[in-house]
Amino acid sequence: MSAAAVVAVGAMAMGALAPTAASAATRPDRVQQGLNTLVGADGPPGALASVTDRDGRTRTYTAGTGDLATGSKVPKNGQVRIGSNTKTFTAVVVLQLVAEGRIALDGKVDDYLPGLVHGAGIDGRLITIRHLLQQTSGLPNYSDYLGDEVRYFKPTELVRIALRHGSHFDPGTKWEYSNTNYVLAGLIVEKVTRHSLAHEMDRRVFKRIGLRHTYFPAPGDAAIRGPHPHGYYRGAAGAPLTDITEIDPSWGWAAGALISTTSELNRFYSALLDGRHRLLPEPQLAEMRRATLPADKTFGPGARYGLGLVSRPLPCGKDVLYWGHGGSFPGYETRGGATDDGRAANIAVTMQLDDEAARSRVDRVAETALCR
Repeated sequence: MSAAAVVAVGAMAMGALAPTAASAATRPDRVQQGLNTLVGADGPPGALASVTDRDGRTRTYTAGTGDLATGSKVPKNGQVRIGSNTKTFTAVVVLQLVAEGRIALDGKVDDYLPGLVHGAGIDGRLITIRHLLQQTSGLPNYSDYLGDEVRYFKPTELVRIALRHGSHFDPGTKWEYSNTNYVLAGLIVEKVTRHSLAHEMDRRVFKRIGLRHTYFPAPGDAAIRGPHPHGYYRGAAGAPLTDITEIDPSWGWAAGALISTTSELNRFYSALLDGRHRLLPEPQLAEMRRATLPADKTFGPGARYGLGLVSRPLPCGKDVLYWGHGGSFPGYETRGGATDDGRAANIAVTMQLDDEAARSRVDRVAETALCR
């Protein structure tokens, strides 16, 4: 199994009339139906979902099998590897430091990590922090070059792997997804604060909004601490599934190492959009959502990328967006986000999806949940 994850990240209209109590009681739940369609046959063994309505009420769902060896059920609100959702958490910490005057959003990478970023067509004196967060640096993606080795990687080692390859374009001239950008952002956080990125995330995000089941794995921590469904890998269509739950996540680091639950992802994205929680001051939140760039090829039709935050259109209203990121990690895939009016939904399946059609099916379940 390759250590390099393919990081990547549909539609049912709301009825115009409210159902009667009797019909609401007998009508199948569309979110549960959606989860049921995701599992089985050649699909992932298990699926989880959490849906939060405008009043803050949350409902959790499961489908399929949580452990193929024992046949146990998927634990409700179980922990999963959330992959590139980690990027939004990293961006929030960086932007908090921007608000504190400790990082300049348009400052150069070389100002914080002098001499580290250089190579063929690569110059850290020309790449800004904004370029990193918005994925416009032109830096190659280190995870394209990791090969089959699964082990502990230091963040600086990941950067050096990327820098062996030339720049893809001049900074600020194009958009292209690269995990390297967020590893550098994490290193800048550590340089400025003199604390680990895990420590800063814990005190600045997890504890601030009460995420008790979200954590940054310690070096060498390959297990998932709390109740969780097992994650699986299939090498080819029709091949047997391999349990890949325990894996060193260090290769993802600031770009993809976090573990969380679907309900805590809902809380995070809702708190981020709701200024009352003060995860970010208004100017920094506005920067995060301003001047988004087209990201259809990576995140699907209509997707746009801001500073570590992705907007996507919902099918249940004109110009209605939801904001999130999504994540892909060996064994797990997550999709979802939150709306400005207080709705949130996140879906997780227990197999990394390697084709657009499969990812689109998960997207559609998330959109169905958000359009309820």
